[in-house]
Amino acid sequence: MINLTKDTTIGEIISNIPDAGSVIKKYFHGGCFECPSMKMETLEMGAALHGHDVNEIIAKLKKLIKD
Repeated sequence: MINLTKDTTIGEIISNIPDAGSVIKKYFHGGCFECPSMKMETLEMGAALHGHDVNEIIAKLKKLIKD
């Protein structure tokens, strides 16, 4: 189970939440799937870079996590 916070890297999110790709594509203009920074860039950094509220993205991603 992933502990999803603003400090979670985008790479961790993609690796641990099977359906996260759709959310990442929506908020990060097509996705971070081929960007080498995804392993180091946090969700907060990506959200700021693309002009989005990190808390909104976290809420969308948490809906995808199955307990």
